[in-house]
This record gives sequence, structure tokens and C-alpha cells, in this order.
Amino acid sequence: MDWHWKTIIEPFKIKSIEPLGFATHKERKKHLEEAGYNLFKIPADKVLIDLLTDSGTAAMSAEQWGALMRGDESYAGARSFYTFESVIKNITGYSEVIPVHQGRAAERILFSFLCKKGDIVPANSHFDTTRANIEVTGAEARDLPVADAWKFHEPIAFKGNMDVAALEKLLHKEKEKIPLVILTITNNSLGGQPVSMENIKAVSQLCKQYSVPLFFDAARFAENAYFIKLGEKEYTSKMPFDIAREMFSCADGCLMSAKKDALVNIGGFLAMNNTTWAKKAREIEIIGEGFPTYGGLAGRDLEAIAQGLKEVLDEEYLKYRIQSVSYLGYGIKKCGVPIVEPPGGHAVYVDAKAFLSHIPPEGFPAQALACALYLEAGIRTTEVGSLMFGKRDPKSGNFTPAKMELLRLAVPRRVYTQSHIDFVIEVFEHIAKSKNSIRGLKIIEAPPVLSHFMAKLAPV
Repeated sequence: MDWHWKTIIEPFKIKSIEPLGFATHKERKKHLEEAGYNLFKIPADKVLIDLLTDSGTAAMSAEQWGALMRGDESYAGARSFYTFESVIKNITGYSEVIPVHQGRAAERILFSFLCKKGDIVPANSHFDTTRANIEVTGAEARDLPVADAWKFHEPIAFKGNMDVAALEKLLHKEKEKIPLVILTITNNSLGGQPVSMENIKAVSQLCKQYSVPLFFDAARFAENAYFIKLGEKEYTSKMPFDIAREMFSCADGCLMSAKKDALVNIGGFLAMNNTTWAKKAREIEIIGEGFPTYGGLAGRDLEAIAQGLKEVLDEEYLKYRIQSVSYLGYGIKKCGVPIVEPPGGHAVYVDAKAFLSHIPPEGFPAQALACALYLEAGIRTTEVGSLMFGKRDPKSGNFTPAKMELLRLAVPRRVYTQSHIDFVIEVFEHIAKSKNSIRGLKIIEAPPVLSHFMAKLAPV
């Protein structure tokens, strides 16, 4: 399809619909107060436009719905597992494929036998559950993003890259403490920015040199592959599948939440070539997930994932996906709202620290903006800042804020039309005019791990 037209059209037509959650301003205020100013606790039917996450929120295709009917629900050795396994082997080239109910299960299983107290797991950037699953083993999740990653307002390509020099320095000094290196593709914590093939290969070569395994957090591998096609000259004529296959060939394995780029509502997998590790993973999986040929999933889920992994690498879909997210990003930028540039593949990230400069980090500016968006128009989003990544010392009460205060607008795949996105842009235009009236928040109570999911807050 020619993409010189101004209007972005979805490369599909709508076959089934569900109603949106309309509510009055008064009702939204009540819901927000009852939820303790935590949008994870807002009932979904009270949300108008839900940009909380792109995880498990995709609309499945007719082919995926058809695949559900082919699901083999046998407890062990189901036909659907072999369909699932075949597709993943074809894309990744890895010989060992282990299904799990979602990505954090793959993290828990892998890190439980690879990591221990005192270890260091470097990454370009760990997201929340990855960091938590590393830290509960006593290991340290250390971020090594490139310096450009922090230049939020500069449209620099491949800001998701890992700092290779910093990684080499760490490997040289602490090699015995490093059980594996992780590359998150795309880099979710710092703006959904892609990782270049050049950087992937450089990290891979360094890991081989020091005999340290490299794993991908591959939740958004297809979007990353398409960014490589757009941004690296030697890949402009290659198909997304071939780029993805080359990416995976640089690593020893991957963890994937299939709820992102597999276009499904549940599921994930752990894949690798190391048969010894795979045996350990399956032993742990049986205890907490299920038999290794279903891993906490129904046969119909395995079928839907297999079909979704084929569809996500379609070039027309990826063109639409990347361009539609960019449309949202530059649309709100025109309203005077600072964003992480260029827009990421799955989400637009607002720099809440710059936008709400009157709210200090301890007032959680991104969460305050999230609450304002919901109160104003029923739009639900996610904070990626001090509520998610800030450190609170339970003994001293000291608080160390995160380096960034971002608001993530994660766009569900194949769910919203351009008119929905235009509405979001219009709401931002309205909020930008009265941003100084937005108040900060304080924590009333919060659990020690992944506190942003269950925290209770109140206006300052």
C-alpha cells in the first residue's frame, strides 16, 4: 500500500465490537477516589479509552478466532503445542520452547536457577516485572542504556541501545557475578525505543567474548525488527521475518510475553538452545505452571499465539502500527506536551517532569497527570517514574526518586481507530491549558515489591 496519504487507515476491517465505558465527571471522580488514585484499580467498564497497557489487550483476527476452535485440550502432548512450538522455532531458531502463562512466569523460572544473591544482571533497561523477578533472587538488575536514551526531546534513532562500553567495563570487572545479559527489544522503560541490529551484534559479540549468555526480552520483537528495517540502510529491502530471525540468531535465548507482539490476550514462552537449562526450566514449570506442553495455557491459547506470531510480522500491519503510534505522539506534541522522541513502537511517553514542572518527583507528576486524564475524559494510562521505580527505605523512610518521570500511553493492537486517537489528542490539548492546576500525590500505603500495582495514594 502507498503511504503518502495523510489519513492512516487500519489494514483490517471491524467484524466485532464492544461498548466503551462512558461515565460522567462526577462518577469518574468517585471511581478515582475509591481506587486510591491508582488507575490499576479502576473497573475497566468505567474507562473510555484504555491506554494502561498494550499487554493482553489486542484484538484477535478472524484467523485467530478460528484457530481457537482447533485447540487440542489434551493434558500432555497436545497437537496445539507442536503447532505453537513449530512457529516459534521457525522465527527464533531456538531448539527448546517452553510455554508459560505470561512473560513474568518465564522470568521467574529462568532467574530462579540462573541468579543468586550478589549477582548482577545488566540490560539496556529492565521493565518492572523483569527487575522484580531478578531482585527477589537477591541479584541486582543493572541498567546500562546509551546516553542518548536520556535525551528525551531529541529524535535520535535507536535510543533503546545498550551502552556497549559500559557493558564491556562491567564484564571485565565483574564477569563471575554476571549469569546473563538481557536486551529488551524494544526498550519499554525508556520510551519504547528500538535497539539497532548493529548494537545487538556488538552486545552479542561481547557476550561471546566473555562467555556470558545473552537473552532477549522479546515482547515487542516484531516492532523492533520493523524499526531496524526503517533505520538501518542494509535492512531496508529485507522482510520483517528475516530481520527478526537474524536478531534471534545473535542471542542464546529469549523470554516473551506473547500478550504483546503475538497479538493475544494471554500467554508467553521461554526459548533457548541450552538443553540443560531447558530441563531445569521444565522441572520448575511443572511445579508452578503446568505440564511442559501447555505451561498454564489452554490448547486454544497455544493455537492463537502461533497464528498471532505469523500475523505480527506482516509488513502492512507493522507500517500501520508504527505510523499510528507516531500520529498520536506528534499530535500531542503539537499541543505543547513534551514527549520522548521519536515515538516508540507500542506507546507514546509524555515527559511529565517537564510538563508538570511545578510537581516535584516525590509528588509523582506522571501519576498526577494520569489521574487528571482519567478525571477529565476517562482516559487510563500508566506511570513509568518514581511510583514504579522509586526506592523507599522502610526503616528510614528515605525516598530516592527515579531518574525519569514518564507517562506511558500504551496503544492496544488493532483496537482503536484514528478517531479515538484524535479524541485523546483533543483531551491533551485541553489539559495543557490548565496544567498548573494539577496537584501532586502522596503514598498512603504500598507493598514493598511492584508497589505501583497496588499502591493507595491521595492528593497532596
